[in-house]
Amino acid sequence: MPRAPATAPATSTAAHRYRTAAYWVPTVFVVGECAVGGAMDLFRMAPFYPVMIDLGYPGYLATIMGTAKLIAAGVVLAPGLPRLKEWAYAGIMINMIGAAASHVAMRQAPGTLIAPTMFAGMAMLSWAWRPPARRL
Repeated sequence: MPRAPATAPATSTAAHRYRTAAYWVPTVFVVGECAVGGAMDLFRMAPFYPVMIDLGYPGYLATIMGTAKLIAAGVVLAPGLPRLKEWAYAGIMINMIGAAASHVAMRQAPGTLIAPTMFAGMAMLSWAWRPPARRL
């Protein structure tokens, strides 16, 4: 007598879809921040450039950071490149932690910590939930 099909593959498929969606939600936010923020840095646009200058950083840092952010966005989105992804995530975290530390060092309002803390958290989630094909 034939056996009834097992339900494990359907459960496994549903779990895979959930995990894939859980990875892409924070990843889209992180990549968006890197791409938009990087372009705004390169063009020295508000709000990032004036904040960078108010924090005491030289204007040319916007070119360096903008370029790095755009590269990070491309690497995180690209298939494969697991070692470069590790470096891109590390750079994103250094950027966000550095932004938060800069605001604290300049004794700015606690509200200035919301965005870098939120994007650092999103980057950690994206890194932790990435699929096996995107891991080192």
